[in-house]
Amino acid sequence: MDLKKLGKMFIDGKWVEAASGATRTIIYPYDQREIAKVTEGDVEDARSAIAAARRAFDSGPWRSTTGAERGRLVGTLADLIERDREELARLESLDTAKTFEESKVDMDDIAGIFRYYAGLADKDGGEIIDSPIPNTVSRAVREPVGACGQISPWNYPLLQASWKMAPALAAGNTIVMKPSEDTPLTTIKVTELAEEVGFPPGVVNLVLGPGPTVGNELAVSHDVDLISFTGGIETGRKIMQAASGNAKKIAFELGGKNPNIVFADADFDLAVDYALNAVYFHAGQVCSAGARLLVEESIHDRLVEEVKKRAAKIKLGEAFDPKTECGPLISEKHRAKVERYVELAREEGAKCILGGKRPDDPELQNGFFYEPTIFVDCTNDMRIVQEEHFGPVLTVEKFSTEAEAIERANSTTYGLSGAVWTTDQNRAERVAAALRMGTVWINDFNIYFAQAPWGGYKQSGIGRELGKQGLEEYTEVKHIYQNLATEPLNWFGAS
Repeated sequence: MDLKKLGKMFIDGKWVEAASGATRTIIYPYDQREIAKVTEGDVEDARSAIAAARRAFDSGPWRSTTGAERGRLVGTLADLIERDREELARLESLDTAKTFEESKVDMDDIAGIFRYYAGLADKDGGEIIDSPIPNTVSRAVREPVGACGQISPWNYPLLQASWKMAPALAAGNTIVMKPSEDTPLTTIKVTELAEEVGFPPGVVNLVLGPGPTVGNELAVSHDVDLISFTGGIETGRKIMQAASGNAKKIAFELGGKNPNIVFADADFDLAVDYALNAVYFHAGQVCSAGARLLVEESIHDRLVEEVKKRAAKIKLGEAFDPKTECGPLISEKHRAKVERYVELAREEGAKCILGGKRPDDPELQNGFFYEPTIFVDCTNDMRIVQEEHFGPVLTVEKFSTEAEAIERANSTTYGLSGAVWTTDQNRAERVAAALRMGTVWINDFNIYFAQAPWGGYKQSGIGRELGKQGLEEYTEVKHIYQNLATEPLNWFGAS
């Protein structure tokens, strides 16, 4: 990576410092050492980027660029991501402290997402509508929305950015990307790759800075046609209110409180293995984490004991240590949030049978680590069950009937994802149909891919990412009607 570009923003085809000259230090969550210093933008910088995106869409060459050419550019970006996979993965692990192996898998997925949307860029030529009027032609076509603001989160910085950038560019939009101020490095790097690809100036813009200033400006600006956001529900509500000024399109993914339902007839060993992966992968900092384990009464004690035994062996450590299974949380602020939820769980009567504290290992004291934690005797009215803590904390609930399992699973205000474990195919289909969630896995957990839509019911979000639906979010539908044999109406003033 070009170190001269590492800490800068990209606006209208140029790498620039913040107008104010402000900077931010990026730290490694494992030991809090400084890994980079980046420029810190504000409202003025956001407005400059929005103006560039607006010009590039309204009067630049991008609108007349064919779908095939857009697809070529997006596909070339996928090639460069593959080429620089190791460097991108290293930056991602430094930003987040997730394991290097996980980051490399992320880069493979990201390249695949860009390649998938590159392939769709020239595939939708519109739809001929059967007109009821003779000698007329009626068509429905999809056109790009315009200038799009995109706000990505810190837990999967480049993966989540790719879910937004790839379909927006393939559809013909211009973008202003704002990554999390805590984890900007891989988004800066992929913007450098976009420059190498040769997107016209103003098509791809990158602004760094805090949500309350830069993010808010993207939401309130009347020159932004769509705002896409992935993050927490409280921030999502604020962005929705700010976006109402010009009634811009919104596409939100706002997290989840995802139930993992295990029936007594499930494959026991598989259910245990996936229950661990569902909640402790990336220290639980996953929007679709299976932080709620719902277990049928007859196998509850046995399954909980096995999950506890394996969770106690999880190796905490540094991202580049091949023995590490789980890294730290992203920040001291976020660890304090997880700790507050753990204390609330104790106060509300849940029983902690594992973890519930920071690790004692002296080698981990400088990082934001938290032990894998399990609570049992959990009930639906507990905040630890209802609210998203986003940490390595598993709550276990007991159920006795299929109807009770469904009722408990649907009891939160979220509806992002969930899973059902059973060898009864009819039951699996019944439960999947009854769950009010955007994704339901049967005998699996946390699987996603570019071809399938991703998003939530209820307060988990609005709209969809990935799949064909993810491309459609970045389009408007236009009806074009042509009369091939126009005749006088003679409705007014005919002699």
